[in-house]
Amino acid sequence: MYTTRQGKRALVVAALAAALALPAGSAALAAEPVPGSSEGGKAGPSAPAGYRVGTELPERISVSNSTGETKLTAKVTNKGATGTGAVRLTVAGFQGLTVKNVAGCTKVPESRLPEGANSAYSCAIGSLASGKSKSFDVTAHFDLKKQGQICLPVTLGNTETLLWQQGPVNFGTTKPVPDAPDTPLMLNTVNVPAGASSASPGPSESGSTAPAERLPETGSPSVLPLAVAAAALLVLGGAGVWFTTRRATHR
Repeated sequence: MYTTRQGKRALVVAALAAALALPAGSAALAAEPVPGSSEGGKAGPSAPAGYRVGTELPERISVSNSTGETKLTAKVTNKGATGTGAVRLTVAGFQGLTVKNVAGCTKVPESRLPEGANSAYSCAIGSLASGKSKSFDVTAHFDLKKQGQICLPVTLGNTETLLWQQGPVNFGTTKPVPDAPDTPLMLNTVNVPAGASSASPGPSESGSTAPAERLPETGSPSVLPLAVAAAALLVLGGAGVWFTTRRATHR
């Protein structure tokens, strides 16, 4: 009797071990999050000492070939030793990427958009404790016939003090798949529309070189006017927020 029970216990233990091992492995693979990236990001030149904030975008997204709809997550993280106090994230779209909605955020009026942007949403964040993050669900439209960029500046409260700016950074693919349900796009890749040559991304709609050529200089004086324009958020009455561009100042 003792031997039989011992054998049954051994079988039960083995079965439990196998059951725990296999589902855990497959569950880990299934639940693996899309990796985030701070590609194209840089701290603001006037960020006060002690502030270390950053943003992340998914390294890949998928765009519906029939509707052009896509979703992504924009994340802000406090990497500093103390709380941030009030900060503000802006999610702005350029060229073929149009931001349709950011959950919990306020749409920036067209007249207040930063130069070059076609859409933007402003997200007020009360404070982020050290090591904490806040994520925002973004709904967007991507015109696969164009290049598309996104920009995430973070400012201090309602001031023009730029703490961090990611982008404008490209989403795109060099291998369009027009016959598939959707097209996977990679961060920091210039989009090449179907039928176009992948050897050269060609000029942007403004006739200049594609913004990807400037990504290594993000945050430098060459793109600082855009950063400051995206950062210039103020509270108007009690109704919402608005953007102030500084084109005249920087020209």
